[in-house]
Amino acid sequence: MNLILQKMRQIFLKGLLTLLPIAVSIYIIYAGFSILENLLGSLLRSLLPEHVYIPGFGFVLTLILIFLFGFMLNNLISVSFWGQIERRLTEVPLIKAVYSPLRDLMNLFTKGHKDLQRVVLAEITPGFRVFGLVTRENFDDISQWPDNLEQKVAVYIPLSYALGGLTLVVDKSKLTQVDIPVEKALSLAVTGWITTEKEGKKIHV
Repeated sequence: MNLILQKMRQIFLKGLLTLLPIAVSIYIIYAGFSILENLLGSLLRSLLPEHVYIPGFGFVLTLILIFLFGFMLNNLISVSFWGQIERRLTEVPLIKAVYSPLRDLMNLFTKGHKDLQRVVLAEITPGFRVFGLVTRENFDDISQWPDNLEQKVAVYIPLSYALGGLTLVVDKSKLTQVDIPVEKALSLAVTGWITTEKEGKKIHV
């Protein structure tokens, strides 16, 4: 009897561990679709007759507007005009506190920031090293700092089993380059270095 229950438990856990990532991925995609659909869908539903509106119109229209806005920003005049609006926005304290970090975060990932290609092991104390990504090597915009920043870099340390992480300022001599892709590094960090892969590329340091 115990053997049967143990076998059923193993089968259930295997099904759960296989199905859960799929379900979460589908939910995230669905949530993203719903957000884009509702951005303009509610406006279209109020303007169009009920029998004319088809679910998905808001999603398609949102994508079209995003594309048109990006196309417009390829024009030098539009870029200059948007730059003036952006500067005015960042003069408002509350908007600056929210908009500026979000803009920097989006630019970091959409512009192929070269520093994010560096995966390192940072030695915090003798015999203790953490896994992270170099996010900044230049601190010229910081005027006051107790240490010499010329030999420092900012290293982002992702947390395991959680969203978020820590950013540490570390001496360059305390870093060891790790020869793995950024995506693999983040995957290992988020899962606490637990992997189900039987075979894989060895990590070189």
